[in-house]
Amino acid sequence: MTKSALISGASRGIGLGIANRLAQQGYSLTITARDADRLDVVAAELRAHGAADVVTVAADMSDEEGVARVLTAHTDRFATMSALILNAGVGTAGPLAESSMRRFDKTIAVNVRAPIQLIQGALPMLRAGAAADPRHGAKVIALSSITGVYAEAGLAVYGAAKAALISLLTTLNAEESGNGVTATSIAPAYVDTDMSAWIHDRIPPERMLAVNDIVEMVDSLLRLSAQAVVPTIVMSRAGTDGYRA
Repeated sequence: MTKSALISGASRGIGLGIANRLAQQGYSLTITARDADRLDVVAAELRAHGAADVVTVAADMSDEEGVARVLTAHTDRFATMSALILNAGVGTAGPLAESSMRRFDKTIAVNVRAPIQLIQGALPMLRAGAAADPRHGAKVIALSSITGVYAEAGLAVYGAAKAALISLLTTLNAEESGNGVTATSIAPAYVDTDMSAWIHDRIPPERMLAVNDIVEMVDSLLRLSAQAVVPTIVMSRAGTDGYRA
């Protein structure tokens, strides 16, 4: 059986790293991000790396119709889903007293509402994927943040959204792990990606987690049996007290 995965935020950084790893393992992939041209380039690379098939869907995860198109594209091409990788995210920094409600709405839409919509829409395919591979089941893996576990000044809105994502996947385990669908939130400190460039003046890239650290964790989770439930993995940075981004 050829396994298939849907990966959001797959054109760069962590999402691209995960997509490359799964392509090397022969997965069929549905990848989504906002830039259609960039997705086409990535799709060609993934096919060259061994992906059995690649479907691209340009969509903004804050747009409900865009999320629906991603789900439809996967359903139309593949009968099942082995893994749903919820990687797309947005964030903002600043004191809570000065937070923009417009930015809050965007953060919640991308980091919480879109994952809920993707999970709901993908569940029939995930259950089918688990039934087709009862040894490993099907996996939902979300990129949360250490700020969703340990509060940090200046990251209230982002942290609240990522805490909601962790809670969502914990509940998903309670409801679906008996059907072979298990979920894990990975909650890392700063990872060396474009999204973390804003803080390079305080934390240089070499002191951040590497993208491959996250990729290795995802790869390990996908190899677990269907009986293993790992709700949350916190990954802190060396040289810190372990309780901050």
